[in-house]
Amino acid sequence: MPVAIGYLLPTRERVMTGNPRTGELLNLASKAEDLGFNSLWVGDSLLARPRHDPLTLLAAVAARVSRPLLGTAILLPVLRNPVVLAQQIATLDQISEGRLILGIGIGADTPAIRAEFTAAGIPFEKRLGRTLEGLRLCKALWQGEPVEWDGRWKLSGQTLGPEPYRRGGPPLWMGTSTPEGLIRTGRYFDGWFPLGPDAPTFKARWAEVQKSAAEAGRSESVTATMYLTISLNDDAARAQSVLNDYLTNYYAPAPVSTMRRVQACYAGPAGELAEWLATFVSAGASHLVLRFAGDHDRHLETVSRLLRVT
Repeated sequence: MPVAIGYLLPTRERVMTGNPRTGELLNLASKAEDLGFNSLWVGDSLLARPRHDPLTLLAAVAARVSRPLLGTAILLPVLRNPVVLAQQIATLDQISEGRLILGIGIGADTPAIRAEFTAAGIPFEKRLGRTLEGLRLCKALWQGEPVEWDGRWKLSGQTLGPEPYRRGGPPLWMGTSTPEGLIRTGRYFDGWFPLGPDAPTFKARWAEVQKSAAEAGRSESVTATMYLTISLNDDAARAQSVLNDYLTNYYAPAPVSTMRRVQACYAGPAGELAEWLATFVSAGASHLVLRFAGDHDRHLETVSRLLRVT
């Protein structure tokens, strides 16, 4: 089966540069669809890395494009009340007519993200349990039946409407790289959606996910996805410089050296990109989500030309 290629819309970048207008983002979504990209993605953060709300923006994208899958890369569901979130996602899945994928995570342990949790009134140390229970509650509400729930949230026979377009709700792809997270992904989730840092590491961790799924007796497939950052320039030194500046601005105050160690990044000529991407496909990835550093129009066009010949 051919690998799917996704494109991450630059919501964070546009807010960072003081250009939050959504029309340009929607135009990029349309261009990516016209060029043959298989999926479109939006990141999530309230305050740690300010950007557009992903569910609201994806609703607009869903109304603009008709073919690509649409996803979050990645959503922190714990920052939302799960009953409200279940309704939002069901509505978005109806708008997109079942094209929605939820890439989800629990939040990295950084000072900015801890502060974000505090501002949202969510205890950071309890985020895993709250995330998992909240997702279970969402899935219960997506069945379209009365829900009885006696946990962190209380329901007594209420029914959510509308139901998602896709019966049972959209697939859930977990973003994690910890040993416990890999086991959890194989047992309970529909996909695995890590950052990096390279193809050999991806392959080893993917084997752990597959082992966990097999031990849990899961017959359904788990999708292996990879999140990749790309800076293209025939001048390799220039491509590296653009990438380093991008990561510095995006993740400050974290040092760029740290981000390069934990995230899979390519900086260099376009002619060598296909070979680099192929290493992740050979390692087991069936879906690649690309984030571009620099001119997005140029990157979209360049990558689309590569896709037509690979």
